[in-house]
Amino acid sequence: MDRTAPPSPYQLAQRQGQDVLRRTLLDAASRLLVTEGPQALTMRRVAGAVGCSTTVLYTAFGSKDGLADALFREGFERLRRRLEAVASGDGPLARLGALAHAYRESALESRSYYGVMFQQAIPGYRPSAASLAAAGASLEVLTDAVRACMEAGSLRAGDPRAVAEVLWAAVHGAVSLELAGYFPDPEVAAERFRTLAAAAAIPFLTDSPQPRRP
Repeated sequence: MDRTAPPSPYQLAQRQGQDVLRRTLLDAASRLLVTEGPQALTMRRVAGAVGCSTTVLYTAFGSKDGLADALFREGFERLRRRLEAVASGDGPLARLGALAHAYRESALESRSYYGVMFQQAIPGYRPSAASLAAAGASLEVLTDAVRACMEAGSLRAGDPRAVAEVLWAAVHGAVSLELAGYFPDPEVAAERFRTLAAAAAIPFLTDSPQPRRP
């Protein structure tokens, strides 16, 4: 009888290169964070989850704080890639709407990373300046999309960054409530999201009345 043990997640990832190995380590850490809470986020627990030594974790991330920072950056990197993959075939305004839905889908698919990015899932963790700068790259995708809408005449001329931040705040708020369980019915959650995303864009549309300011 062949009693050879199957390869560990670490061994499988190692065969595919450093990028895959790094993602495997981070995914294991994020799962522990969600299933058992921040107290489980230790180098020893993460190493045990993938079947490697703690030396591998220390070599890759330096410390527990380094691991937390890597989770933060990985979450934003995945979000950036997801947003950049949104096609622009139906025009700038349609792409802007599609970006909003891609943001929601990314959050729902990567809840553990989203918690580190926005919900202080790791008590005491504060992103480094470099990580905050990397996080800003995901918002730049939205800013560029708003700028394209302004240049196409779909949105009023203005500060693309300011408009992007308003739209981001709206969709982020809806997603956060959904993840917190306030919209447990998926269809209701999707409808609330669509309504808010559409409403947030109305003041900036060229064919909408200019809103009065108090």
